[in-house]
Amino acid sequence: MPLLCTTIRGTSLHGRHLKRFLSALPDSLRIHGPIDVHPEVQDALANKKPIVALETTIVTHGMPYPVNLKTAQSVESNVRKAGAIPATIGIIGGRVKIGLEPRELGYLADVENNLAVVKVSRRDIGPAIALKRDGGTTCSATLIFAALAGIKVFATGGLGGVHRGGEISMDVSADLHELTRCPVALVSAGVKSILDIGRTLEYLETLGVPVISYGPTEDFPAFYSRHSGFKSPWRVEDPISAAKVLYHQSQLGMTNGALFGVPIPERYQEVGEELQRHVEQAVKEAEENGVSRRGKEATPWLLRRVGELTAGRSLTSNVALIENTALVGGQIAVAYADLQHDRSEITRIALPRSPAPQRPSTESAHNISSAEATDAEALSPAKLVIIGSAAVDITAQAASGNESDSVSGSHTTVPGTVSLNLGGVGRNVAEAAHRTLSSRLGRDSDASILISPIGHDSFGRLLENEMQRTRMRTDGLIHMDSVRTAICNMVLDKAGGLTGGVADMDVTRALDRETALRLLRKHQASLVAVDGNLSEETLTSVVSHCRENSIPVFFEPTSVVKSLNIFPAVAASLPHVDSNHSPIAYVAPNTLELMQMYQEAVAGPGELTSHSHWWTVVEAMSLGSVFRMDLEQLARLNACDHDPSKGTLSFLIDQGIAQMAIHLLPFFQHIIIKCGDRGVVTVFRVSGKSMETSAWMQERSNVRRRYVVGHGKSGTAVVQHFPAVRLAKEQIVNVTGAGDTLVGSMLAGLLHNPTAFEDPSTLVDLISKAQDAAVLTLQSPCAVSPALST
Repeated sequence: MPLLCTTIRGTSLHGRHLKRFLSALPDSLRIHGPIDVHPEVQDALANKKPIVALETTIVTHGMPYPVNLKTAQSVESNVRKAGAIPATIGIIGGRVKIGLEPRELGYLADVENNLAVVKVSRRDIGPAIALKRDGGTTCSATLIFAALAGIKVFATGGLGGVHRGGEISMDVSADLHELTRCPVALVSAGVKSILDIGRTLEYLETLGVPVISYGPTEDFPAFYSRHSGFKSPWRVEDPISAAKVLYHQSQLGMTNGALFGVPIPERYQEVGEELQRHVEQAVKEAEENGVSRRGKEATPWLLRRVGELTAGRSLTSNVALIENTALVGGQIAVAYADLQHDRSEITRIALPRSPAPQRPSTESAHNISSAEATDAEALSPAKLVIIGSAAVDITAQAASGNESDSVSGSHTTVPGTVSLNLGGVGRNVAEAAHRTLSSRLGRDSDASILISPIGHDSFGRLLENEMQRTRMRTDGLIHMDSVRTAICNMVLDKAGGLTGGVADMDVTRALDRETALRLLRKHQASLVAVDGNLSEETLTSVVSHCRENSIPVFFEPTSVVKSLNIFPAVAASLPHVDSNHSPIAYVAPNTLELMQMYQEAVAGPGELTSHSHWWTVVEAMSLGSVFRMDLEQLARLNACDHDPSKGTLSFLIDQGIAQMAIHLLPFFQHIIIKCGDRGVVTVFRVSGKSMETSAWMQERSNVRRRYVVGHGKSGTAVVQHFPAVRLAKEQIVNVTGAGDTLVGSMLAGLLHNPTAFEDPSTLVDLISKAQDAAVLTLQSPCAVSPALST
């Protein structure tokens, strides 16, 4: 057998060193890929030495010759002064160079004699290589190649971002999205001063990229200036702390990078303020002459124009800030390498293995995915189990200005937009709970799991892949044969009104009780949530299992019709519960669902209000005339103090909402009523052992604080109103998923504090945080706002 070896940039690697080096590069680049790694960088990768990636757009498109070459050399020198190896990245003759020889750096810098050199972003990589072009790599391309090589730190001058007017033009740099894909620390002096810094920071927050100020204050730097007027959410003051941020993200298997904002040295601050005025002038000129609409040509033009307006002083500051970030980047790289060598400093954790791409056997109609078997071996048993629907939502809306008023009945296609999002009540609730739990922990949480059936089809694969992308567990997804993944296809007119659609949701009812219970038994649930999409048989079995194991159940009704699916489970449990308990611990209906559930309890086939359990509980609550008078006073309050137009709480009595909820308490211990823009109403009872510790036992009705308390023979009943969070109509982007987000946030809160309902202050905290979470989703185009993670 011939000796295994490969040659990279003229240097052969053998045995141990080859194995260590190749582990840093993907298979596609190991032998025949168009990539050359400098021998010094190659050695540093193999031996885990500190390395700093450097871009070349500054060299090819950012500065005039020979300043660009001198700056590039100075930047590399600063990296070495910090104790790290510089890896300047560029493209020459269609080959990616990770680390440039001096002659290669000089070749790219000679822009006067190499006019064909191109600016390479993600979109340009393939064409530039295929056409054997020379190119300077932007931040996004440099991030890609650094991540491919396993380089963890990249130093540059200014990051791309949201261009001014970007909310209209949608002109957003690819650099921002690359930070979500590449686990690399980007060390820069902020975003380029010609951009919209505020919107860039907001966009990074939406993308989930941590922004960290490096220095004595939380001020986010503004390229030429140390202060942009915006604050970073995080701050570190030394390279070790910065390295730990990146190191912990790597430990947790996170695929995103981090942005460290390093302010320009203080001696350049005064001139920086003057430079910013010239930047504003250059931006205005670009808007007037149309350059601002030329895509990637705009930035080089603006930088040149700023240089002209400042008579070269901007170039001096530009060089200074790049040299400074290179030095800091080198220090962070050294600290990161030290953490790798000394792993005892940080506790190591087991990361989940990727599921094997195998199709399950078709021997049974209900087969479990290989992902379930593989992930379950690595992940801890979940404490919160959510069983319900996972679906894909497809929405088609006619464009404004169409001649047709409605899509429906037109018998033809019309221009418009089609969007695809993940949905399903169970999945939405699970994502909201996962993001909330992860936010509280400061890392991805595996404490919650969604158990849901999906089909062997492209939509099923989409659901699984997207859930993995949001770091949710997928070992509870059940791949089922002969069924289709749940799809809801809605068609809207140009005003946003629903004109028609098709809902294919049968797969959720196909989840049989044996499969649900088998998966439920694998976990150590302290709280189980179910939605109304499940079959009555499955719901009954799950509720029975939870009752036998003293696990509280949270029921999300889903819709008016499906809200009734829980009642067979309630009826089956009544003979087995005492008067201090209800078959279902929590339920979260809206007012219409509550009315339907009440009618079912009173006049449905089971006539549950005729059961002895119901009579015993209602009699024990002993709610008399004092309670009714207190409730009438509560009903006179405005539903929203800051907006009297929303009316009063009279609907609690006029529509019988409070009375119906109280009559349902024997079946549902805690009822959380979603009242839309009139807020949330909780109706619950404190009984049994909870009476010994609950603060409600000492409380009396307090209409000013919006709660009414009734003390009975063997327990206490409470009705409390929580006003809606102030939100202007124009701030609402999407109403879908807000209720599910409210429930998911509550589940996370109850998992953290199971006795939250037993104390007035903890209940306020629970509901208020859930309302805030719902508002974030109202302001997001997604079914669950990604902002919950932060």
